[in-house]
Amino acid sequence: MKIIECRGYELEKAQPNTSEDFFNRSEVTFIEDGEQKTFHLLYVRYFDELYSQFTPFTEDPIFTVNGEEVYFKDIVALVCLLKNPSFLNRKRVYINTEKEFSQYFKEVNFEKVKELFQQLKSKGSYELSSPLLLIEQP
Repeated sequence: MKIIECRGYELEKAQPNTSEDFFNRSEVTFIEDGEQKTFHLLYVRYFDELYSQFTPFTEDPIFTVNGEEVYFKDIVALVCLLKNPSFLNRKRVYINTEKEFSQYFKEVNFEKVKELFQQLKSKGSYELSSPLLLIEQP
């Protein structure tokens, strides 16, 4: 799998009576078997306030790569996709419980995630031979 882009953003209200402003969307664009796909993860924005409970990071942006800031919402879809490879066959996933959300961040090697972003920013893509490379091994 070749990862092309990881990004996250806050949704904004489309209509005054909608609740989009309570959610964030995180996306990963990748190429698998010669086909470009984008995985969209929608989650409750409140989880962004809890990122220090799920990760070793204490500030958001969580790190800077080649002068560009990387925010927690930029890594969420990537982490979930790596932890649950069945998401490769889905376009959209919605997570609304803190318990489910936190499970995806367990045993993630965040140094490897940072390396992935460094290569993504410098070379424009990252070739991932196995999702296990970003998971801490016992």
